[in-house]
Amino acid sequence: MAVPIRTAATALCASLAAALLTTAPAQAEQRDRTWALSVGAHAPRAQVALDDTTGELTLAVSRDGRTVIEPSPVGLVTEQADLSKDLRFLHRKNRTVEERYRTRSGKRLDRRVHMNETRLSFATAQGARLDLVVRASADGVAYRYVLPAGSGDVLGETSAFTFPADASAWLGTYRVDNEGQFSQYTAATAPTGEYSPQALFSTDGGYTLLAESDLTGAYSGARLAHTQGTGTYRVKLADDRVASDGPLTTPWRAMVTGDLATVTRSTFTDDLAPASQVRDTSWIKPGTVLWTWLAGGKEAGQSLAAQKAYVDYAAERHWPYEAVDAGWYYRPGEWDITDPDWQTNSWMPELVRYARAKGVGIIVWIHQRDLDTPEERAQWLPTLERWGVKGVKIDFMNSEAQPMLQWYDTILAQTAAHHLMVDFHGSTIPKGMQRTWPQVMTLEGVAGEEKRTNTAAHLTTLPFTRNVIGSMDFTPGAFQRVGLRPNSDAAEVGLTVAYESGLQMFAGTPESYEARPLARAYFDQVPAAWDDTRLLAGEPGKEAVLARRSGDRWFLGGVYAGAARTASVPLSLGPGRWLVETIRDGGDGLVQDRRVLRGGDTLSVDVVANGGFAALACPWRPGATTCYR
Repeated sequence: MAVPIRTAATALCASLAAALLTTAPAQAEQRDRTWALSVGAHAPRAQVALDDTTGELTLAVSRDGRTVIEPSPVGLVTEQADLSKDLRFLHRKNRTVEERYRTRSGKRLDRRVHMNETRLSFATAQGARLDLVVRASADGVAYRYVLPAGSGDVLGETSAFTFPADASAWLGTYRVDNEGQFSQYTAATAPTGEYSPQALFSTDGGYTLLAESDLTGAYSGARLAHTQGTGTYRVKLADDRVASDGPLTTPWRAMVTGDLATVTRSTFTDDLAPASQVRDTSWIKPGTVLWTWLAGGKEAGQSLAAQKAYVDYAAERHWPYEAVDAGWYYRPGEWDITDPDWQTNSWMPELVRYARAKGVGIIVWIHQRDLDTPEERAQWLPTLERWGVKGVKIDFMNSEAQPMLQWYDTILAQTAAHHLMVDFHGSTIPKGMQRTWPQVMTLEGVAGEEKRTNTAAHLTTLPFTRNVIGSMDFTPGAFQRVGLRPNSDAAEVGLTVAYESGLQMFAGTPESYEARPLARAYFDQVPAAWDDTRLLAGEPGKEAVLARRSGDRWFLGGVYAGAARTASVPLSLGPGRWLVETIRDGGDGLVQDRRVLRGGDTLSVDVVANGGFAALACPWRPGATTCYR
């Protein structure tokens, strides 16, 4: 009888356990509702939860069961309703997003998108509606809000991102020109203040870069607000009130997530953005640029003779563009934009004709205040197109408030219509803009070469923060600024690859290039559009080595912070033998090494303090002695 007694007891225990397992989820269901979203194993997993007691929404992200972002508030407030609490669930709708598209610039030209999307609909007891749209891909999670007509102006978001207190954080203090420098903290120890939304965090679940996508004049730009002692970073809008007179779809709150290599090569913010609005993109041509501002300053901008000399140098080097910066249309005592005969008096048409004959395109600087009215745009843009100018560098927007974003909407459409490529300075950061408007070749939004306060640690953080989300006009190559930059000459060469920009502006003087023939020859080879991008080695604030492919050649750029060392870089370029030509710092200037390595071997490079290197690799064949063409 002993066996039946034990069997009965076991059955009773099993029955009780089953009852508990059945009851617990039912009780949890009464208190919370949760919805999960992912594209598969090892991909980031989003989980939205509704607390049925408070009606508050949270969103958490994990990867392989490890925390990426802790449950974080989701919601916003309009003049009609508080849509951050007292919500009740209505229904859910799922779909898959599959897209393929091609860009004109960026980390790689051909893109493929695979995302799962869920749309969760909620309402308050008074009938105010809120839809939360969540997307998940292999490299990120994003969400946005959709409001029906009649919701009124938006007074703010309650959206936030909560990280473990001890998570490493690389943050840039917020500035309206997005030129704050990045420093490392933990999520909780960062000082109280406002930070750029392009913030990088490291948790047990990997790296996460916060970002926005599909930001237009329908809304307001965001920054992160933080109180020291917490791991929470709140979304703060540039406007206290965002005007809305109809249905509203907000920008994506994006979390680029994965290991560091995945985050670095991600195109997630572009993938979230609307498709290109430019049907014929044949006139949009990335390229390297001889930029004259740091080379000669405003005086060069006022001199036709100086600009012709720069054109001559660009033509000699086969660099496709020369950029004329500030000063060319403000000539005290002679003419300026207020002169009714300014178009006749300008020497720019002559420079464009001179450059065209030598195979060089001209890009011109222009202040935003000279394009901020319909009349000014009607005067400037057709004229520049008629002259044959290839692009405009528009400067000093210095705002992400709704009125300025509406200006961006206008100027983007009009520069496309007039076949003018665009470089924005004193600007917002890309946020998907380059997919929708592919004539946008690059944007500043970075503490770049012009700044005297850059640190080597800042330089090694940019590939994992600002440059992840789009082209970055850092303007490398300013060899003449000895004492004004923290890095070595070889590192400066490496920046032209480590930093991606559809118009890669070389900021040096012709004299500085001639004094460094190895750098000059390397610049002759560097393209500005890439077929692929890979992170070979990296740690934010310490080192970054990126490889970018054009055809069958890989360009490598390495930048380091700290003491001199022998860098060991995995040559993860593919199988077979590779001829690798490396430029590094030597005792008397730049030196070049050549060696043949197999894919997967380690490339060893001697790096000076706060130094770096540049390299060019191509498939090796018997008799091959160089990758240069």
